[in-house]
Amino acid sequence: MSDPGDQFTIEFLKELSLPKALGVILLISGAAFIFLIWLIYFKGGSDYSSALITSLPALNALLNTTSAVLIVLGYKAIRVRKFRKHMKLMLTAFFTSSLFLISYVIYHNFHGSTPFEGEGLIRPIYFFILITHIVLSALVVPFILTSFYFAFSGKLTYHRKFSRITLPVWLYVSVTGVLIFLILNTFNP
Repeated sequence: MSDPGDQFTIEFLKELSLPKALGVILLISGAAFIFLIWLIYFKGGSDYSSALITSLPALNALLNTTSAVLIVLGYKAIRVRKFRKHMKLMLTAFFTSSLFLISYVIYHNFHGSTPFEGEGLIRPIYFFILITHIVLSALVVPFILTSFYFAFSGKLTYHRKFSRITLPVWLYVSVTGVLIFLILNTFNP
């Protein structure tokens, strides 16, 4: 797609009203967020562990890094009006973010939450990054789905405006996910 007139739309999304689309997006996003809160903070881990399970945080950091790189490349592609490349990069970023979420759920199902043991100045820095990461990760799923809805329903003006919010939030969540992994691995024995 070298010009916006040659856009890729999904017919049923074009016919779906904005209130219905947002309702479905918020329902899916809310259910996912409530499930994750339960999984991480209330369910607790199981007694099962393996080399695969303990290696998942590193995989999650790799998937988050990959998503961040793809988001930046997608942004660069749209800036030079390479619409098809932008679409492929953003869908691939969504795919790697989705793989991250699956791996994250599997890890927390077996491991539970990881307490931070670092002390000194790093402690408030870590918790600032963690809290902003958690808050924005709750918003990023509905933001991404809404941006995709606008794009694939042909509402490109809305897509451009909304994606100006989605992109930095998605990028922040991806990058801080990696930072959290690095800080935990550096300061937890």
